Parts: sequence; structure tokens; C-alpha cells
Amino acid sequence: MNGKLLSQLPDFLCENELVERLKILPNYNINIANETMPTRLLALSELYDIYIPSQLSVDVYNKLYMALLRSIKKKENDMMVKQQRIENTTNTIQTYNGIIGGADSFTIIGVSGIGKSSAITRAISLIFGNHFIETTDPYQRIAPFILVQCPFDSSVKSLLLEIVRILDATLDGDYLQVAQRYTTDRLIGFVSQICLNHVGVLIVDEIQNVVNNKNGDKLIGALTQIINSSGISVCMVGTPECLHWFESAPHLERRTIGLRYLQTDYDDDFIHFCKNLLKFQYVQQYTEPSEKFINWLYAHSNGVTSTVVSLFYRAQELAIMSNTEKLSIDIFNASYNGLMSMQVEKVQKKNSQTVNKSHKKITIHHSNGVNIADLYNYSQSNNYDLLTLIKNTFTVEEVEIC
Repeated sequence: MNGKLLSQLPDFLCENELVERLKILPNYNINIANETMPTRLLALSELYDIYIPSQLSVDVYNKLYMALLRSIKKKENDMMVKQQRIENTTNTIQTYNGIIGGADSFTIIGVSGIGKSSAITRAISLIFGNHFIETTDPYQRIAPFILVQCPFDSSVKSLLLEIVRILDATLDGDYLQVAQRYTTDRLIGFVSQICLNHVGVLIVDEIQNVVNNKNGDKLIGALTQIINSSGISVCMVGTPECLHWFESAPHLERRTIGLRYLQTDYDDDFIHFCKNLLKFQYVQQYTEPSEKFINWLYAHSNGVTSTVVSLFYRAQELAIMSNTEKLSIDIFNASYNGLMSMQVEKVQKKNSQTVNKSHKKITIHHSNGVNIADLYNYSQSNNYDLLTLIKNTFTVEEVEIC
């Protein structure tokens, strides 16, 4: 193909140019403070359109761009022609042996609300937007990125059909009509073939759904077959709860290499985010962003940026509707208490629904006087899994109480 596909990739961005291109800010004018209450409340929703890049944003952009670059290079390799012939003749067989290579899987793991999905969406938009790669000689269309969500029940067939559906919508194809007639085993081969021909990077979000699910191993096995058969890059995105599951087996552990964001520190990134966000005030009396506000936001959000935005939105909404028209710690506290009271009501309602159900008494029999604190200290000093230690040390007896 002589670089016809690679030549269509946009320039790789870095440093200040990348940050500026990733950033999304509303068309804000400080004179909005003079508008009516309804106008300001409607404009307040623009807070959710703001995107302020962080190190996570830069890391995700770099990872996805390089993954796409590797995938496109493979499609221009002479070996791909041989792979296509093999796929065309073996797509009815249940086992596939890839020859291009299939180690290009990685993960993006982070706590809920930290901005993983937003960073991925923004990076995709910046790299290719809604466009696709196309050549005429030979004719070929490639969707740079296909983003799907892992089904809540980890159904292999549901995931595969969703991949086909998204690809059809992106390339205006009609593969879904054919795919719906296939069994799951044959569908894996079919999806591998169309990924080989038409997909750059496959991104599977909410991958933590495979944890504690009977279909979890099957779904990861299907993704592994697609990687090995098509040679495309696959990115799996999820929360930290899936780490223990991935690390439980060597063949899964090597596929979890990637980006991890297990907590948000009170660092320059968080301070920068808050200072920029706090400038967008729709109350009548503007308050300069201060360290006191930023400290409060971190303490009440645990550094999760989506929570910060929700608290800031709720505080301004409350200030406008109560005619306070000024931000203060008291307003922030009132907004926080209002949000938390709703959570407390949900918990109380849930507890009241379980009062009449049968109860179970759980008795933990200690082994040789060892307690959980001892096991915790041992796990920390020896880098050993605490849950495994507890299971091997204690006997748990569960008795139903009528």
C-alpha cells in the first residue's frame, strides 16, 4: 500500500499544542451576571461542557495514537495479505492462529468519575473525529476507533454484535444482517475478519463487568482471539475492581499493562483544574478562586473531577435560586449536605425494604489466635494478597436466623 494508510494519520501533537487542542471551554462572558435568573440557570449547564486536560488526558491521547499507529502499520504490512487469506478460509473454524501478532492489548484503569471516558472521547475526537481512513487503490475503509461497552452480563455474542453494529454505523456498512445469523463461535471469526480489514483500535469500556461473572472468562477469551487473529490493538477500560481478577492468571496479567489511576492527589493538576473551573461563575457577585475553595472541593470530592463539577454546579444553582448570589463555604456546605442527604435517604429506604427478610449470622473462627490486623501487616510487608490470606486462615460459618 506504500504508506497510503499511514499518510492519512494526523500529526502527532505534544506539550502545549496538545493541551490547547484538547481543551474545551464555553463561550463565557462575565456580563452573564447581569442577566435574569432563568437565563443564568440555563447557561449554568455549560459547566458540564467544560473539558480541562490533565496528565491523564495527555497519557490517554499518547496511548491511543500509538496504538492506532501500530495497527495501521500492520495493515500496510505484506503479512496482512496472508492473514486475510487465512481469515477468509478459516472463519468457520472455532480456533484461530494469528500470524501478525497479538500482544497489542492494554488497559486504562481508574477510579469511577476520574475522567477516563471523557479523556478517551476527547482523544478520539482530536485524532480523527468522525472521519475514517479510505484508500481507492486498493479500495479500503478503516474506522480508526470503535468504542463499545462491555455488556453487564458479559455476553460474548452481545459484545460481538455491538462491535459490528458500531462499525456499520461508522462506515455505512451492512455486516450486521449477516452477523446476526451466526453462532457465537463462528461470529468470533467473522468479527476478527472485519476488524482485520476495517478497524484500527477497538476500545471496550466498563470491562469491570467481567468480574464475578460466569461469562467473564469467555468474553476475555473472545477478545484474545480477536487480537491474535486480526492484529488490531484492543484497549480495555475499567475500574480498579477488575485488577485483582486480571492479575489472578498469568495469561490475563500480561494484558493489563497500561495506565492506572487509582487515586487523585492534591497536586498541580487538581489545583489547575479547580482554578480554571471556578472562573465560570454565573452568580451576580464574582468571587476570586481561592485555596480555601480548592481545599474544600478536594476534601469533599476525594479529588474526583466529576464530583467537583457537580458540587460547583449545585453550589451556584443554590446561590442563584436562594438569591444569595455569591459563592461561599456556607453555600458549598449547603449544596454538599443536600446531595448527601439524598444518598442517605436511598440507603435508609433500601435498609427498610430488607427489615422483614430473613437474617444471617456470620461467625468467624479465628485460627491459632491470628487476627485480621496481623494478616494485614503481613500482606503489606510481603506484598501478598490480603483476601487470599483471609480465606486461607479463617473459617467462615453462615447460619440463617428465622
